Amino acid sequence: MSSQMGHFLGPDDSSEIEPFDPEALHYRGSTTSGTPSAAAGRKVKQNPVIVSGSGAGTSNGRNGSRSNQKTSPNTPKQKTRDSDCCSINFIKYSLHIFNTMFLISGMVIVGVTLWTVFWKHQYISLLSTTNYVIGTYALLAAGLLAVIGGVLGCCAVCHEHRGILLMYTFILLLVFLLEAIVGGLAYLYETQIEIELQHSLNSTFGEYYGVSESQTQAIDSMQQEFSCCGAVRFEDWRNSVWLRSRRKDLIRPTEGRLVPDSCCITVSPLCGLRDGPSNIHYTGCIYQMTDDVKQHLILLGAIGLGLSVIQIFGMILSCCLYVKLKNVLD
Repeated sequence: MSSQMGHFLGPDDSSEIEPFDPEALHYRGSTTSGTPSAAAGRKVKQNPVIVSGSGAGTSNGRNGSRSNQKTSPNTPKQKTRDSDCCSINFIKYSLHIFNTMFLISGMVIVGVTLWTVFWKHQYISLLSTTNYVIGTYALLAAGLLAVIGGVLGCCAVCHEHRGILLMYTFILLLVFLLEAIVGGLAYLYETQIEIELQHSLNSTFGEYYGVSESQTQAIDSMQQEFSCCGAVRFEDWRNSVWLRSRRKDLIRPTEGRLVPDSCCITVSPLCGLRDGPSNIHYTGCIYQMTDDVKQHLILLGAIGLGLSVIQIFGMILSCCLYVKLKNVLD
């Protein structure tokens, strides 16, 4: 027991006691085995750090809460105006450019269809079907909707109003459907118009001239504009109701005429009394009318199908802006 606990110093052991040096605590070190370290004799300044139990707990709590906030998967990440591949400002500028084109295209459609209604509509009464009329007015409706949609689109983009933007997208869809349908029908009808005129125009000339006011005026205008006479040839008038019936209630009385006065090369009262080649046109109206209607149908089809492709880009841009404005964080 005494060998393990050590021994008491005797009077002769005072030489073994070393004097206490406070500075030795700062620069003299020892290894775990009790031997002096290699850094003995060098001063090393150490500032003591005192951490209380409450402060350590608070610090650990804050660090833990921050790590939980960073790693929490349930926290939704708000999107900024410039997040993702396309920023909101880029989409807005693109939509402004598209709206300008959309508005101009609507005005062009309205102008072409109004020209058709006021300047070419008199010949529509000579057609046996209403496909041409329906297509023209449907394209006119698409043009008016395009003008209204262009104005709504500008308001929606400037104010970033999602409700107006949604309405604008539906208008784009409706205009796209109208233009695509009218364009397709115009090209389909263009291939059938010649056959229809061959079957119907001759009967229309023979049965309705001098009887129906609108069709009589249309035939006279056509014969003067196209420099033609009769549906297929000038002899068609010999079998017409206007010439054979001798009715007294006719809009254009015969008065001995062989052809209407509108067939004459130089139109004058009672010029249709002679049907010589020096006085009247010998070419039928079906050829000029077929070419004119075909060209007009091709124009309507090109406008309808061509502009309907542009609406696709507008719908894509408006949908992208609508989605980006949903969770945007300014």
